[in-house]
Amino acid sequence: MTLILIFFILFFFMRILTLVYSIRNEKRLKSNGGIEYGKLNTIILAFLHFVFYISSITEAIINKSTFDFINLIGLVLYLFSYAMLIIVIYNLKTIWTVKLIIAKEHTINKNLLFKYIRHPNYFLNVIPELIAITLICKSYYTFVFVFPFYIISLIVRIIQEEKIMKQSFTNY
Repeated sequence: MTLILIFFILFFFMRILTLVYSIRNEKRLKSNGGIEYGKLNTIILAFLHFVFYISSITEAIINKSTFDFINLIGLVLYLFSYAMLIIVIYNLKTIWTVKLIIAKEHTINKNLLFKYIRHPNYFLNVIPELIAITLICKSYYTFVFVFPFYIISLIVRIIQEEKIMKQSFTNY
């Protein structure tokens, strides 16, 4: 259980670091005329992400989970998802945020990752991260009861993002 808690705290801290980076980018984007869309859904996504983390660790504590092969698979998947997040942030640089903001200087990213995978942050980072947390904490009830709501909210976000990008960019 101690090893699971250590990993969980480390992952939560890493998430906080990316949130700080996102907030810094958000402030700069908005001060330069960037416009935020889908505010309510962003709040819902953030709330569900927090609930997923807290519920998962609570389940791990209640079940007195021990580290085994399932946790190891989760750890590898988490490392993959975080590597993908770093790649996405590196490619988007100062326009990456957890919010849906279109900057005045916004350009369409056409590198290989974005060319072949629509919304790599969601499909290569967020969804694998939540599955990884489920495996690490063995939080199957959280997955069954919280994950579907998260996916619904994520689908709403993707639809919002697609609509805004098509309206904002003729070459999207």
